[in-house]
Amino acid sequence: MALREVSGIELADALNGALPGAVQVFDEEVVWVQPSRVNAVAEYLRDDPSHDFQFLNSISAVDYVEYFDLVYHLTSLRQLSKAVFKARVYGRDDLNVPSVYGVWRGADFQEREIWDLMGIRFTGHPNMKRIMLWEGFEGHPLRKDFL
Repeated sequence: MALREVSGIELADALNGALPGAVQVFDEEVVWVQPSRVNAVAEYLRDDPSHDFQFLNSISAVDYVEYFDLVYHLTSLRQLSKAVFKARVYGRDDLNVPSVYGVWRGADFQEREIWDLMGIRFTGHPNMKRIMLWEGFEGHPLRKDFL
């Protein structure tokens, strides 16, 4: 049985009701949330029985030069559904987003990998250090401006 995709419109409606001001923008497929509210959004989507997103499939980061998008893919095995939410982070230096490690332990290595390779730090992560490269390595090699 295929998982039902929860639309960006559905997610935006639910988040606007539960967490006013958390949604920045949305479309048919995705909702973008305020980076500072990522943790609250994650907790709501996990704990709300109508969503029940207990499983974090992945977190990835995409470098668009002017900004980064963090992409969170979620699955609910009880609701047989999946969803995507994103957070857009502007700038190139000192980028910080709240960690979702406390919501989904599976975020541990994924957030560390994003820090290591893209340079986005996850505040509140218990072990925010490089995972692939050595401490002291200069830069973040998956950035488009890495030399």
